[in-house]
Amino acid sequence: MDFKLAAKEILENVGGPENLANMTHCATRLRLTLKDPSKANDEAVKQIDGVVNVVNKAGQYQILIGTEVPKLYDEFEALVTGEDGNSQVKDSGEHSGSIISNIFSAISAIFAPLLPALAGSGILRGLLILAVQTGILSENSGTYSILNVASMSVFYFLPVLLAFTSARRFGVSPYLSALIGAALLNPEFIALMGDTGNGTTTSFLKIPVVLMNYNSTVVPIILSIWAFSYLYKFLDRKVPETLKLVVVPLISLAVMIPLTIIVIGPIGVYSGEAVAQVVNWLIERSSILTGILIGGGWSVLVSLGIHWAVNPIMINNVSTYGFDYIVPFTFACNFAVIGTTIGVYFKARNNKLRSFALTGLVTVALSAIIEPTLFGLLVKNKKLFLAQIIGGAVGGAYLGLTKVVTNAFVFGSVTTFPAFVTDNASNFIQAMIGLAISLVTSAVLGYMFTEREEMLS
Repeated sequence: MDFKLAAKEILENVGGPENLANMTHCATRLRLTLKDPSKANDEAVKQIDGVVNVVNKAGQYQILIGTEVPKLYDEFEALVTGEDGNSQVKDSGEHSGSIISNIFSAISAIFAPLLPALAGSGILRGLLILAVQTGILSENSGTYSILNVASMSVFYFLPVLLAFTSARRFGVSPYLSALIGAALLNPEFIALMGDTGNGTTTSFLKIPVVLMNYNSTVVPIILSIWAFSYLYKFLDRKVPETLKLVVVPLISLAVMIPLTIIVIGPIGVYSGEAVAQVVNWLIERSSILTGILIGGGWSVLVSLGIHWAVNPIMINNVSTYGFDYIVPFTFACNFAVIGTTIGVYFKARNNKLRSFALTGLVTVALSAIIEPTLFGLLVKNKKLFLAQIIGGAVGGAYLGLTKVVTNAFVFGSVTTFPAFVTDNASNFIQAMIGLAISLVTSAVLGYMFTEREEMLS
């Protein structure tokens, strides 16, 4: 694939840089927010070499590329960056679509760059727990401490990382934003809480302040940088160029850090905890039904590009409680996709279809990327899509019944099995049984629903 040529052709067929309000990418898709979606030529984009499909949902124009999308994005970004190094994309904050669509778009842009770090840290954490359980490492050893720091730092410093990615999404200085996030983790600020922890009070200019521990939190810093974007853009318009170097950062830090600590932070902590508690309460009340809905419906959310709305809840659960119930259900979906490709491979006679199914199997099993198989095979064949949904639902029901959890936010594949390693030894065994149920069910149905002479459409 010629990434430079593909980037050029995509840009031309979505209306040029002047039609871009925002751009980002996730694991497999180039995600564009277009000022005028009607200027995009869907069919022309689909014909570009390397483009698998186009989905215009959740307020974003999503171009499915595959795992090499970062390389395409680098070329795409270079095209929309002026000779002075400044992007020609001007995010005015006015995005097409509904408020809900814009929220999905923002969540995607904020979390996508962090997913590799979160996934890698999660796997390392699982392997570390396994090493302790098997007696390879002692929790009192220096090796354990160093590896534990390596695996948990991404969660502890999540406010700083989210501040940086949020800044890019909302069009403000990423470095000032990172400083706002870092201030919440400053040892001197944390020391104000003493041994009491959350709920300790102090004052700022005689204003009462309720202190919170913000390490591993998600919502507070995103709300803070969103609010900061309005102040930053106001200052950028009003402050003379000769004074911006000093005045903008001075006012930004002096206003936003106290505002975050006094108002935005506590609201974010309580609201984030409330959402997570509601979701977890629903799971506890009817874990089987939840497993059916998420295990069976996750691929539908992925096909629409709105699964990002759930990812922050999973990340918040892991960072707050140390485990999550939802991630296993997404595993069920992915292994149902694997099962469906197995059924197709053994039933179909067409070599092109069998080759595509085998490629999809390997891709999902090793990288957890289901989009190429989802759009290239399942979405085009409703019977196979149904086979995958049923397999995911049945496996999800079992995982819900047995209350399987993961110790990290990861994507469901064979390589991420260590995420199921917890202090409860049966958790891993039940997870493997649940995923086997998903795989076998969808494989059988995929075999039944595939015609021997079926072709890859």
